[in-house]
This record gives sequence, structure tokens and C-alpha cells, in this order.
Amino acid sequence: MKNRINWDALGITTSILCAIHCAVLPLFLAALPMFGVNIIENLAFEIGMIILAFVIGCYALWHGYKWHHHSKTPLFLFSVGIAFLVLKQVFLAYHTILLIPAVIFIVAAHLINYRYCRVHNHAHDTDCNHDHY
Repeated sequence: MKNRINWDALGITTSILCAIHCAVLPLFLAALPMFGVNIIENLAFEIGMIILAFVIGCYALWHGYKWHHHSKTPLFLFSVGIAFLVLKQVFLAYHTILLIPAVIFIVAAHLINYRYCRVHNHAHDTDCNHDHY
């Protein structure tokens, strides 16, 4: 039996972990700076999380688009979500306001991609020009 990574599930998990980090972690872990640990407002950590979400999302959604459903809806929703994530880093005063739609759009993109992949399951149309490997 071949082990396969469910990239949509990984993308959803990453997005939710990012939301928890951004919204909940400061409430519970405000004492971390006393111990020399600062992941709450660490720019490198924030950018790393955005890059991680972007890379996983791009792979999962492109794979679903190319090999399964050919719908651009998940790609569009994901792009909007990533744009909100980047904007929250630019407009820090609106961090939480921009974070909420970012997570909603990214998770929705992965959920829709997952559903489309399961429904179509390699049901290709005449516009398909790719070879399976």
C-alpha cells in the first residue's frame, strides 16, 4: 500500500495553525519573552509561516487543478487568502481584521479543492492534454 500525503489536509492544518498562532497564542503565551522566546511578533516566523502556507497551498491546489478538476475557483480563493496574509504584515494595525478572511479563504480553497478532487477523481474532459505518470 502506497502512503500518500493529502496536501489539502496539510494546507488546511497549516492555515489553522497559523490562525491559532496569530490569534490565540498571544493570549496564552504572553510570558514567553521572559524566557527569551519571541514567536508572537517575530517577523521571520511570520514570513516563514506565510511561505509555508503558500508553498503547500500552491502544490495542493495546482495538483488538484491539473490532474483532477480543472476548476480555477480554489486557485482564486487561495490567491485572495494569501493576499490577505501579506496585507496583514503590511498593515499591522489591522492584523486580526485581515487575518480572519485570510484563513477563511485559504481553508475554503483547500476544502473546495479536496471536494472537487474527490468528485472528479480523474474524470477528464477533452481539454486535457497531460499524461499520467
